[in-house]
Amino acid sequence: MKFNDELILLLKARYPIIYINTIEEDRVEYVIRKHIKASLNRSIYSWDFVDGYTNNPNNEGFAKRNPLQALELIERLTSETPALFLLKDFNRFLTDISISRKLKNVSRILKLQPKTIIIIGSEFQIPKELQDLITVLQFNLPLESEINQELTRLVTSLNLKIDQQLFESLTRACQGLSLERIRRVLSKIIATHKTIDEKSIDVLLSEKKQIISQTEILEYWAVNEGIDNIGGVDKLKEWLKKRKTSFGLKASNYGLPTPRGLLLVGIQGTGKSLMAKAIASEWQLPLLKLDVGKLFGGIVGESESRLRQMIDVAETLAPCILWIDEIDKAFSNSDNQGDSGTSNRVLATFISWLSEKTKPVFVVATANNVDMLPLEIIRKGRFDEIFFLDLPEFNEREQIFKIHIQEFRPNSWKLFDYTKLAQLSETFSGAEIRQSVIEAMYHAFDEEREFTTDDICLALNELIPLAQLENNQTLKLQNWASSGRIRLASSKTNTTN
Repeated sequence: MKFNDELILLLKARYPIIYINTIEEDRVEYVIRKHIKASLNRSIYSWDFVDGYTNNPNNEGFAKRNPLQALELIERLTSETPALFLLKDFNRFLTDISISRKLKNVSRILKLQPKTIIIIGSEFQIPKELQDLITVLQFNLPLESEINQELTRLVTSLNLKIDQQLFESLTRACQGLSLERIRRVLSKIIATHKTIDEKSIDVLLSEKKQIISQTEILEYWAVNEGIDNIGGVDKLKEWLKKRKTSFGLKASNYGLPTPRGLLLVGIQGTGKSLMAKAIASEWQLPLLKLDVGKLFGGIVGESESRLRQMIDVAETLAPCILWIDEIDKAFSNSDNQGDSGTSNRVLATFISWLSEKTKPVFVVATANNVDMLPLEIIRKGRFDEIFFLDLPEFNEREQIFKIHIQEFRPNSWKLFDYTKLAQLSETFSGAEIRQSVIEAMYHAFDEEREFTTDDICLALNELIPLAQLENNQTLKLQNWASSGRIRLASSKTNTTN
């Protein structure tokens, strides 16, 4: 249901107090004055803490710096006067006992008269004693049609000519920004470049990065690693390539559901995090990384609020990739009694969103220890698929060596003996293979010569892979994967020497 229709329905049903959660105060007031006033013919009284009531000459400046007095105006008006009271940032005063009590008293009047309180705020915090009284309504960021309308207005006013493809790219780049922010950025673009062109998209994306950085729990990652730069995992690559174009209009018209997410479980250093970056690069979607450590706040209720903020930002920037690294440490299956149930509440909110989300946010989560993962996360329906990334086999190790050596020596990489390197690197992860090449380069650089296969062999003999240090954990993971309860990222058809 559209915002206008839903709000009109609540007003007709005489819901006493409506809380509109938005950062676009001016835009929501404009929508209310344009649509609601015309539909229901109600007088609108607008209040803020600094200026009191405005836009009404009979009450200009009334209840200035007095939120309790702002509620008293409702009682002063005659019962026959249909009215809307827009109280801006009033959510900040809800914890005051006098305000809370006054709202309860006034609500009795509101249920019998054509009057409604509309609180406009950007922070979702409602005291428990008022939750049954207040109805929350979300005012979303501009839709594609609204952005198109704003861009058309600007282009027409500046007498600019923009081709359709650029116009559509600009519209996508503006999604996730408030209307005020779009106007501000476009003004900046015009002031700088005197026109709107392909460079404008970079400025808009830069503005999105600014929004993400303000959340403190999400990071915008620039990626350039392709899937072909990752050795092995052929089954996982095949699965991903089939879904590369599933976010487009063609897939939507076909009736194809948007991919939901992927859980990558495996031994450390096998390329799980690298795969998250490669997916974003391959699918040409923005990559947002969730900082799990900053998700859990010290104040009661803050962690849940931060999670909702993360979800809101990710959905407004959709389609995008949301990368959650080491999710097993964030939502441990261990006892969480020491945090007053915060972890359980955050987990419940998160898995509920995973199951019910409709926006094209593809979640890529990685985990090293499956024993620490709650069953709710690994249950079918949360992610499209769960893949296990094992230590690379012989042919995969050859491929990984070729990728890394070609990166460092693009002109002489064919001179190395990859069969010998693959033989000596059994139980090495992809990250450890890369490190052996770097160690060999340091050794040769110190002797002022070019590094060779023998230098890498020496590094391999000196390095102790993690799989040998934590043999029991590695075997446990491999046995669990071979039980058939998880999909293997590699086809396991490689031969060993």
